[in-house]
Amino acid sequence: MNPSNIDIAQAAEMLPIDQIAAGLGIPEDSLEQYGRYKAKVALPWLAGLADRPDGKLILMTAMSPTPAGEGKTTTTVGLGDALHRIGRRAMICLREPALGPVFGMKGGAAGGGHAQVVPMEDINLHFTGDFAAIAFATNLLAALIDNHVHRGNALGIDVRRISWRRVLDVNDRALRDIVVGLGPDNGYPRESGFDIVVASEVMAIFCLAHDLTDLRERLGDIVVAYTRDHRPVRARDLEAHGAMTAILRDAFAPNLVQTLEHTPAFVHGGPFANIAHGCNSLVATRAALKLADYVVTEAGFGSDLGAEKFVDILCRSSGLRPSAAVIVATVRAAKYHGGVDVADLPAENIAAIEKGSANLIRHLGIVRDILGLPAVVAINHRAEDTDAEIAALVGIVEREGARAVVARHFAEGSAGAEELAHEVVRLCDEPSELQFVYPDDASLWTKMKTIATRVYGASDITATTAVRAQIRRLQEEGYGEYPICVAKTQYSSSTDAKLRGAPTGHVVEIREVRLAAGARFVVMVCGAVMTMPGLPVVPAAASIDVDENGRIVGLF
Repeated sequence: MNPSNIDIAQAAEMLPIDQIAAGLGIPEDSLEQYGRYKAKVALPWLAGLADRPDGKLILMTAMSPTPAGEGKTTTTVGLGDALHRIGRRAMICLREPALGPVFGMKGGAAGGGHAQVVPMEDINLHFTGDFAAIAFATNLLAALIDNHVHRGNALGIDVRRISWRRVLDVNDRALRDIVVGLGPDNGYPRESGFDIVVASEVMAIFCLAHDLTDLRERLGDIVVAYTRDHRPVRARDLEAHGAMTAILRDAFAPNLVQTLEHTPAFVHGGPFANIAHGCNSLVATRAALKLADYVVTEAGFGSDLGAEKFVDILCRSSGLRPSAAVIVATVRAAKYHGGVDVADLPAENIAAIEKGSANLIRHLGIVRDILGLPAVVAINHRAEDTDAEIAALVGIVEREGARAVVARHFAEGSAGAEELAHEVVRLCDEPSELQFVYPDDASLWTKMKTIATRVYGASDITATTAVRAQIRRLQEEGYGEYPICVAKTQYSSSTDAKLRGAPTGHVVEIREVRLAAGARFVVMVCGAVMTMPGLPVVPAAASIDVDENGRIVGLF
């Protein structure tokens, strides 16, 4: 039987993290070590790198995934290792796994096979405590709001218009909608709810802030409620942003780890792409660009969610500009979008690949034609793939005027991704000009409609009268310059998870609008997506345990 991901990771011979840091020129006194194999890099030292030239940034994205995912993180690790193997000074930047999915449907998220970041158990379980700090800062603000109302409500907060929600890093559908303040002397009863930590505005701010000063300013900008005469109440009005920054100060330094092949990696921050903006921290990516010649980073899920937000939100506000993009595809996902049931995916089916490749072609168009990035398709090889299926998928991509490279990093490590690394280096030297999907000065409604029609293949967007009024009010209040962050299903380029392939002519319904004034974007919640996921019938938690020797088992 082939070894599991955790078996491979636990058998790895890791280098002490100060040795990995020394290879990057990071002095030992600028490391805050968490054991032997992980450390935070001091922000003052990183600030001293500002005058160094930037390396080339490579964006990892994908076609719409199956429920099990298509290996975007694994391919990020494999490519980083392969770039290192062919003599390039490379780093990777990843998001931290959320405990919700780790114990829910997908399991761990540190890569897989022979393309992993380690120590994988630590990375998947608590790591350096960043998510706990983000949750604490979010919930502190919630407590300060309710305490302010209870203690006289000098700001005149309308308890019906408190929008700030608490968070928890667990998939728990029972907490989506709750009533707080019940019982004597426990405040004013009101409806509220929990989001998962990775959907919180604090998480988004954490990953978009340029430095601690910007972090504090953005936290103060958070709109938590409105008064009866519709004036916004911000976190700074409650004098909360200073304490929140203090809680997040240490977490804000990026986490340094390594791959199985000792390529350095920053793993920091973790907003979901289907309900947030889906990119690791700006601080980590900028630091990596100063420390390496090639930096591989990923944007969550398919290009309709992750890559679009990476460009329209992160690149727009930070000045980051990718030199090339990699679109991860699998034979399995092509068959899935061709209508094959999950149970039948291992069986050879060329006809389904031909049909389902419409999804891959759409994502290639998004990355190459809409966003303007030179792109290669990386076919993440799986053991059950047949030569005929691989040939069919390669041929489809080539007919679109693009290159497809079969990558076997899962089974072979860096050796299996050498061809991909050479192609990425070539693409990085091609001239390109990044393009935003919509202009800054378009209205919020127009921005959303442009995303829906250009990226999702929709014919139009719609919303209830109340939601339209809310969008119009945000526009009038000066938030029209903000980019849009769409929350929708990751399994389809539409808002209906059951619409596979490349659907067209559908109408995108905006179900809810949320202002993220600190993150400086407007969230449009579409379809049935939830900002607090639930657990599946058989959660991954059922297989995770600790053996008699104290080793974690069953984790992915």
